[in-house]
Amino acid sequence: MNAQTPNYHSDQLEVVADLGEYQAIGVSVSSDNRVFVAFPRRGGSYEYGLTEIINGKKVPYPDKEWNSNTSGDHSFFSVQDLYVDTDDNLWVLDSKPVPASSIFKDKGIIKEGQFKLLKINLKKNFIEKVYTFPDLDKTRSALNDVGVDTDKQLAYFSDPGLAAIVILDLKTEKTRVLLAGSEVTSATPGVVISYEGQEMKNSEGIPFISHINSIALTRDNQYFYFKPINHYHLFRIATTDLADTLLTDQELLNRVEDRGTTVITHGMEADTKGNVYLTSSVDYSIKVVRPDGSLHTLIQDKRILWPDSFGIGTDGYIYFSCAQLQNEAVWNNGVNKTQYPYRIYRLKMRH
Repeated sequence: MNAQTPNYHSDQLEVVADLGEYQAIGVSVSSDNRVFVAFPRRGGSYEYGLTEIINGKKVPYPDKEWNSNTSGDHSFFSVQDLYVDTDDNLWVLDSKPVPASSIFKDKGIIKEGQFKLLKINLKKNFIEKVYTFPDLDKTRSALNDVGVDTDKQLAYFSDPGLAAIVILDLKTEKTRVLLAGSEVTSATPGVVISYEGQEMKNSEGIPFISHINSIALTRDNQYFYFKPINHYHLFRIATTDLADTLLTDQELLNRVEDRGTTVITHGMEADTKGNVYLTSSVDYSIKVVRPDGSLHTLIQDKRILWPDSFGIGTDGYIYFSCAQLQNEAVWNNGVNKTQYPYRIYRLKMRH
């Protein structure tokens, strides 16, 4: 936005948890409205990788051991995203890309990234399966968001490092990389994010750019929605097409539907009624695309700072994190403008 935005405030915005200096990214909600929140390891304050929010407090999940270990198989390295599937399993994407492929461009030793996907049975609070992506190029990949199709036994990922959709076959544990570098998975040249007239660029004048990032799998597992952050159009494709291993990338591209112009988006979620919810960063809002394709603003509030990840409860609320990436020092000439505490919010959905 080029002008100073009004000091929006909405009484509809409810605080679920104050997180202090701990930056949350992933959020998901189970069918009985258990709220799970994930914290990536990005160099700032860090306590737990995965938590359940109970009475407004974060409790390490599935136990303290997984959140206390710093290495090995039974530890979280940097939890990026969460997804509760239609069978009420919690899927945990523990993805730490190498700096070259990460949208965060984290500093550090350039080495092969660490990736795993966990399936957690929420009824038993038990980790049933861990996937490690042995055939994925972890020096270039940057798995970001995940959705799991229980009907086809496939997991779909956005991968801004490869500018691609990645699909994991949960039965064979093999991956496929689709639409890499295509116009629907790549950032649009020249689209620079701006807040209050200030472009989001680092000290070298390089803008924040992310290819395909936010995704949403419809609750009937029929459609996969996606878009790059630096892109205004929303796209979708039928999951039957993504599951068809005989289709070429060009054939897949021909089947992608353009759902119209939307906003700068970091997170996305679909409900059972065909609505697709979008975080809208530069105007501090949450929006929804109705089944007819129309775009509506649900709430606008200056506390909604880089809304990032959604979870939808059966209680009629949509829950989301605010990561405040635009306030970090790297984008503000070395000055950290983060407004503590980080928070998880919720909003009553209207249909």
